[in-house]
Amino acid sequence: MILAPGITKAGEGLDNIRWNILGQTYVPKEVSEASFGWHATFPAETFVPPHIHPTQDEFIYMLEGRLDLVLDGREAVARSGDLVRMPMGIPHGIFNKSGTTAKCLFWVAPTRRLYDLFWAIHNMPSQTPAEVVALAAKHEVDFLPPPDAQE
Repeated sequence: MILAPGITKAGEGLDNIRWNILGQTYVPKEVSEASFGWHATFPAETFVPPHIHPTQDEFIYMLEGRLDLVLDGREAVARSGDLVRMPMGIPHGIFNKSGTTAKCLFWVAPTRRLYDLFWAIHNMPSQTPAEVVALAAKHEVDFLPPPDAQE
């Protein structure tokens, strides 16, 4: 995957792709070996459970709304204009508890297998937690057990 020069227009994604990932809409904006970026729309009360990217740094630039996060065991809040930094190997979870839709731009570096994981999750007949966790582990994303299971 070599990065092609150009502009991905507002409201568009690569090859008109729109993925449904855990109740959110992800629209890929760029993909190369070095990085992968996507626009994400988080409806109210959707979330990405705590997980770790052992081989990627991940970032979120908030466009509108609010997201609550757990970053390395600490709670944090990101609002419009904020940049969230999630270094590789650091556990993080992303939650929209705001009651309104949040929109943001995510990216990871390097891409590794995340682009393939999003295709695989999107194509699942039903995105059950156990199936998503098992699939993610095969694509270098490790979901953590729920807090009550860690005691």
